[in-house]
Amino acid sequence: MQQKPGITEFNSEILDLVNKIKKRYPEGRQKSALLPVLHIAQAENGGWLSSEIMDYVASLLEIQPIEVYEVATFYSMFNLQPVGNCVIEVCQTGPCWLNGSEEILAHFEKRLGIKAGETTPDGRFTLKTVECLAACGNAPVIQVGTEYHENLNTAKADELLEKWTAENKISHTNPYL
Repeated sequence: MQQKPGITEFNSEILDLVNKIKKRYPEGRQKSALLPVLHIAQAENGGWLSSEIMDYVASLLEIQPIEVYEVATFYSMFNLQPVGNCVIEVCQTGPCWLNGSEEILAHFEKRLGIKAGETTPDGRFTLKTVECLAACGNAPVIQVGTEYHENLNTAKADELLEKWTAENKISHTNPYL
């Protein structure tokens, strides 16, 4: 997969947005802005967080880089390697597993020609497994960007793949713009 180089700093519009978010928190508590700023950084960086962009976020929030790394490595919503335009996250928690998420995952793997944790050679799709997406009553569930797709079966999975392919789905857009 051909990946463009990551960014190392934000443009003025994004810096203004980050400063607006920082102002939501009391003086000395700017670390509280870390999650939204990481979401912005990931979206601006093509869907992933490089060490350079995480160091930059640390400098903006006046915290230590390790504090950013701890958060970024803890949450599955952050990608530490380049990803495809469309990141498909398949829930693997108990209710989804009992309702067929393994079958859905295997179906995506077969259709895309990749395994979980991989990206298609053309850079269009990345397939991931994640823990609970908090929609257990409508299992199995997948998430693509901010969209949830529930009560999934292989036919619905095929429909979604066709739709995403036709529209060249990009799932890592800045949720704050």
